[in-house]
Amino acid sequence: MKRPLRLRLALRDLAVGFAFAAMAMSGQLPVWVLGVFIGALVLALCDVRLVARFSRLSALGLLVAAVLLGLQLTAGAMNAVVAACAFASLIAAQRMLSTPDAAAEGQTHLTGLLMVAGGAALSGDMTYALCLIAFGVLASLALALGVVEAAVPDGEPVPVRAVLRPLSVGVMFAVAGAVAFFVLFPRLNWAMVGPRSAPGFGAVSSAGYSNTVRLGGAGTIKGNPRVVLRATLTPDPGREALDAYWVGRTYDTFDGMEWTNVVGAQQTERQITLRPASDTLLHQRIELLPAYGARTLIALETPSRLGNAMAHTPTGTRNSPVQLQGGGEVRFTVTAPSYTYEAYSLPPDAKKGMSDGLVQAERDQLLALPEHLDARVAQLAAQVLQGEKEPLAAARKLATFLQRDYGYTLEQAGTPEDPLAEFLFVRKAGHCEHFATALTLMLRTQGIGARLATGFYGGARMDGGYLVRAGDAHAWTHVLVPGRGFVTVDATPPSNRTSQGSVLLEKVLALYEAVESRWRNSVVDYSFRDQFELASALVRPPRRAPGAPANEGPSRLPPPRAWVTAAVVAFVIWRAGRFVSRWTGRAPVLEATRFLDRVDTALQKAHVPRFEHETLEDLTTRLAREGHPLALALTPLTRRYLEARFGGRALREGEAEHLLATLRRALDAEASRRAVKPAGQAGPTARAS
Repeated sequence: MKRPLRLRLALRDLAVGFAFAAMAMSGQLPVWVLGVFIGALVLALCDVRLVARFSRLSALGLLVAAVLLGLQLTAGAMNAVVAACAFASLIAAQRMLSTPDAAAEGQTHLTGLLMVAGGAALSGDMTYALCLIAFGVLASLALALGVVEAAVPDGEPVPVRAVLRPLSVGVMFAVAGAVAFFVLFPRLNWAMVGPRSAPGFGAVSSAGYSNTVRLGGAGTIKGNPRVVLRATLTPDPGREALDAYWVGRTYDTFDGMEWTNVVGAQQTERQITLRPASDTLLHQRIELLPAYGARTLIALETPSRLGNAMAHTPTGTRNSPVQLQGGGEVRFTVTAPSYTYEAYSLPPDAKKGMSDGLVQAERDQLLALPEHLDARVAQLAAQVLQGEKEPLAAARKLATFLQRDYGYTLEQAGTPEDPLAEFLFVRKAGHCEHFATALTLMLRTQGIGARLATGFYGGARMDGGYLVRAGDAHAWTHVLVPGRGFVTVDATPPSNRTSQGSVLLEKVLALYEAVESRWRNSVVDYSFRDQFELASALVRPPRRAPGAPANEGPSRLPPPRAWVTAAVVAFVIWRAGRFVSRWTGRAPVLEATRFLDRVDTALQKAHVPRFEHETLEDLTTRLAREGHPLALALTPLTRRYLEARFGGRALREGEAEHLLATLRRALDAEASRRAVKPAGQAGPTARAS
């Protein structure tokens, strides 16, 4: 068996590797499947074909793996799509390590296609698109090299460099054709046929939401640059950076170590109303990403209504009712990697009312202090306030004091017994939870109601909306002000409220988010409606320019982009027509070549002597010069071949058969007239130039 080209096998294995990555990026494949496939890929790239020697053992291993996956499927620990993708991965790994014969080649490429389809079912992220393109290009090159390799005789080298350039051009045209097909042909929204998002790698809970907030520990979340939330606001503030609080929940009870709520789950509805609405609500369309990792709805301070939620689960998108919890928290009832929902918040200057929807148990907790609160906390608060009793003025006075006299740090070694006293009287440095807890407890010691709030602070502009990072997680204080309800007062220094991560890393992720946003808008959510709007935008006449005279009406002609598009399309059609005509023009040439082959075969069978490299026209000329009887049949035949081959005069229907019949009769007559010469004198045949 001819040894396969190493480059072709490497391209094939890499293509299958990208097909596997298209599924693995979803983060839903079992870890042991990841390990098996990656190990097999490394061995295959090193040209180690282990299965070639242990084919039966590998088949037994596949059987065991199928049983394990089936058990997980029937036990409900894995869904059918993930199980199918995992098994396809194992088959691909087994085929890559097999002897690279024709059967293994086809099966490896087939499993690659299956894995790409599985990736589409598991995830619609932009990383899938990159893997899909890489798989298409590498697999096409591998298949094309296989065709070239099969045409090369044994023992001769494959002209890799000579064929790679036309192969690359062909692949480029194939990708361009696929893009044109995608843009031009009506299609369904991807989100209608597949999941909108998948957990992905490392998608652990980044928001840090739980039923409690425990004081102490390092604030590592402030350095996390992952995006957890995307929001579109109406009306749009239009600012590059939001100076706003995104509240998730509040806490009313502090035991000296951690914050909790006295009230648990309440009603479950499709939409929860927290406060009476007004005519100037700020609408938010929010998408919580897999990196968020919690079920708490987030909204701009002060939320009025939250709901209309959709949960994007691995098996599809469905409605999710929401449930009201203590502390004004609203949770999704369906667990999913990501969610979309709507929220309405009161404008910053709106009257919020006194009660703010609190039940009596929550009201009672607004002045509650820990049983063993350090007496110095109240003394310090009284010393700072100097008799100030108005709640908001007192809160701002304490916040100013904390920002001025205390430092901000994310380093919190050890777990002190009294973290608040440790912050106020020993280290005098902490992060947002320390500042917010200190302010809240100091207010309570002076008889002013307050509670701790958690969520995010800030928001960076991105593609007409805003995104919030895990590092923007924040804690602050709600002060109960008579006649105004709860008012936000933040004791954390302003420069330390937003993400504390690497600026460079945040810029890189922001760039990725911008590209990913384009991917979702232009590909994942691209539908027939988008196609219609794109076509309409191309031909819609331009509006009247600002400042144009009132009597000057809008133009009725299509805009310049329509003319440019029409010119480009016309050019492409013209070039395609030229290409097709040149291709069809080669048909007579190919027919003339086949005619020459039949003439050469007839002459060889008749043992007509020819010199080495003697062409048909040279043979005809020589025989005519010698007065040979065959020259009478060969002369018109040769002339018509040359006209068809180089003169643009194709052979008419039946003309080739007529000329060949005349030649055969002349050859038969010559054979009858003369004795057949020994075969060794026939000499080699040569083709016409």
